[in-house]
Amino acid sequence: MRAARLVSLLLLLQNRGRSTADELAQELGVSVRTVYRDVTALNSAGIPVYGDGGHGGGYQLVGGYRTRLTGLHADEAESLFLAGLPGAADDLGLGEVLAAAQLKLTAALPPPLRDRAGRIRERFHLDALGWYREQDSPPVLVALAGAVWDQRRIRVRYRRWAEPREVERELDPYGLVLKAGVWYLVAGVDGTVRTYRVSSILRLDVGEDGFERPDGFDLTAHWKDYLAAYDSRRLRLQASVRIAPALLAVLPDRLDAALVRAVEVSAGPPDDDGWVTATIPLESVDLAVSTLLSLGSDIEVLAPEELRGEIARTAAAVLDRYRSADLTGRAGAGDLSSSPADTAADSARAARTPKP
Repeated sequence: MRAARLVSLLLLLQNRGRSTADELAQELGVSVRTVYRDVTALNSAGIPVYGDGGHGGGYQLVGGYRTRLTGLHADEAESLFLAGLPGAADDLGLGEVLAAAQLKLTAALPPPLRDRAGRIRERFHLDALGWYREQDSPPVLVALAGAVWDQRRIRVRYRRWAEPREVERELDPYGLVLKAGVWYLVAGVDGTVRTYRVSSILRLDVGEDGFERPDGFDLTAHWKDYLAAYDSRRLRLQASVRIAPALLAVLPDRLDAALVRAVEVSAGPPDDDGWVTATIPLESVDLAVSTLLSLGSDIEVLAPEELRGEIARTAAAVLDRYRSADLTGRAGAGDLSSSPADTAADSARAARTPKP
């Protein structure tokens, strides 16, 4: 570990020039005292590291010294494909080797290309995680990644939605996919390829037995087909809706992409009020109620009647809940009668209530 850190320190000085002990410590994830010891070790090995004290000081390599220790070892080479996803590399236990690989790659570039690579890193950053979400970092992920790489059969205890909620499965782990900050395992089981959310794996046992990946299996192509089939499986309910112009303008921010595409394809011409009628696919009546109610009064369900009725019942229950809370508050004040102010407030609420 120390040898790798010394190489990283040397490459940092070679790539970036003069750097303070604080800057080097932060970059390497060690203490300033450790940097002092590492610099002393490099000097003892004959590497000309020179330090200036005071304001504007720091360490640098003397006389244009450059190392040729830029060959990548296996772990570093394997981590390069994650260069744009440092969070994913950390999750898989490859954060340090990725940093070392990038340093070596940068050191091997001629100065013009090295400067260009530095400008790109300074100006562009990829953050693939959705808003209001945290990175999914399941505790079994590193061990699972090892099983995927070594092609070792695994046994898992998995929590699912259907009964029984917890099941045991023996799987051939083909690959891992990071989708919107969530890790998924693509695995073979009983002659089929299935997908499992890694955070739902309660226990993981990596066996000694290996397995053979299917000939020609392409993880990227499989995942693309899986997503297309997933939307067709989950969106089984077709609903006819009317959408207000105000909602139509912000629809991509309020609904997922599959529903927005359905509106774009099926929407008819606006009526006299500017509302459009469209057909959207939904998962089920229960899930559709919460989705459509979240859009407020700017959308109206025309069909199916079961969904329209359930939305009306849910909205009425919400209204009754708040009416009850309002009456309870008045009772606490010792007055259940309707004052003129109450009557005015009720009239205002009625005026704001959308007409069918």
